[in-house]
Amino acid sequence: MSAVSESAVASSSSPTVAVGTARGIAFVVLAAMLWGTTGTAQSFAPTSLSPYWVGYFRLLIASAFFIVFIGLTARPARVGSTLAHLNWPLAILAGVCMGAYNLTFFAGVKAASVAVGTALAVGSAPIWAGALQLFFGRKPPRAWWFGTLLAVIGGAWLILGRGSAVRTSASGIAFCLAAGFSYALYALANKRLVRQSDPGVVTWVVFSVGALLALPLTWALAGPVQLAGSGWWVVLFLGVVATGVAYLFFSWGLRGVSGATGVSLSLMEPVTAFVLAIAVVHERPGWAAYVGLLLLLSGLALVIRAELRTARCAA
Repeated sequence: MSAVSESAVASSSSPTVAVGTARGIAFVVLAAMLWGTTGTAQSFAPTSLSPYWVGYFRLLIASAFFIVFIGLTARPARVGSTLAHLNWPLAILAGVCMGAYNLTFFAGVKAASVAVGTALAVGSAPIWAGALQLFFGRKPPRAWWFGTLLAVIGGAWLILGRGSAVRTSASGIAFCLAAGFSYALYALANKRLVRQSDPGVVTWVVFSVGALLALPLTWALAGPVQLAGSGWWVVLFLGVVATGVAYLFFSWGLRGVSGATGVSLSLMEPVTAFVLAIAVVHERPGWAAYVGLLLLLSGLALVIRAELRTARCAA
């Protein structure tokens, strides 16, 4: 190949890579924004329903949503081929991590507090993801680390600065750190799965495994389910929109970005929750929350820049 043609290929491939990465970033941000509606939606849920059951029904309803989605968008032969060639050990690992994330998060929030639990789980996940990606041989760039740490600090200020009741406990901290680790490991496993297989089928398998794992543990922790008829619309919204559609977007997004960046961009979740808390629930957060918002968005801008630069260099 001549020097001219090599240059032409290089110049044409770089925009293609950039577009793919930008699309991945957009899908992950959309997913995080949908996750951010969870807290506001749960404020309308009946108090009789245990948070453990809320987490379980999110998995179950999302799994049903994926079945409908696959039925409408994929041919049976394609689904069968995907299942036949699926990396099942990795899919089961991702499902176990998803089930563990739901249970440990709600256990941590119950033992600590909503503010501390959310800050620890959401804030630790990107750090876990970076460490795991480093362990598996793909070192995130320094700019990614700097942006992620800035976003994590901002996220903690944003969450803790909203004026919610704060308490801590050793068990709560441990559960929330375990939740962050479970989510990070899920994201890295899911990244490998969707790179090789159809994201819709992969996400259905992962959530089905998670739901099967979570059912007996949820029953043991929360007892029989108690839900009034008026509460089902909240559970359906959480399962279909805030979980099903959101994680489908997340899986699509992971095709264009690294697993660690996908987890870092998930910090858009508390940003959305913050905006909805002001607009819908009429919260009046203190100045620290707004400082946290600025730091978080600045950090995510650095993460996005680092991801785009890495994608261009890899091309």
